[in-house]
Amino acid sequence: LRMVDDKVMGFDPYLKGVNDEELEKPTDKRMFVLAASLKAGYTIDRLYELTKIDRWFLEKMKRVIEYYTLLEKFSLDRLSHGDLLGAKQLGFSDKQIAAALDDAELQVRKRRIESKICPFVKQIDTVAAEWPATTNYLYLTYNGSAHDIEFPGN
Repeated sequence: LRMVDDKVMGFDPYLKGVNDEELEKPTDKRMFVLAASLKAGYTIDRLYELTKIDRWFLEKMKRVIEYYTLLEKFSLDRLSHGDLLGAKQLGFSDKQIAAALDDAELQVRKRRIESKICPFVKQIDTVAAEWPATTNYLYLTYNGSAHDIEFPGN
């Protein structure tokens, strides 16, 4: 979502209000109505009826909103290493974590770096392992334990 609109922090339940009619129509803003609906307590079955989005995806989205709600109960100094790592593994940006904690993005980033929570570089295999890939299609993830590539000079 952040890649599509630079004004968006992520799957944010506060950007749009709950509206059943907007849930029924696929638009570029429906995701935020969905986030608000999950935050308001809509069930997966009800959201499936309205959106026809697969329940598996709805469960994943629900998990993000549940985590957002959990973060809102903490302050940065009370946030554990595991909770911060969990937020990053679910795709939360430092800015989104800061908003949930009512803190500054720079403070969250500083805490994350001090906690040694850094992303890993992973490579997408574009040739389905038929032969060694020579093109680098890379992405960053917090759901890894090692880099897929070596960094010259390290």
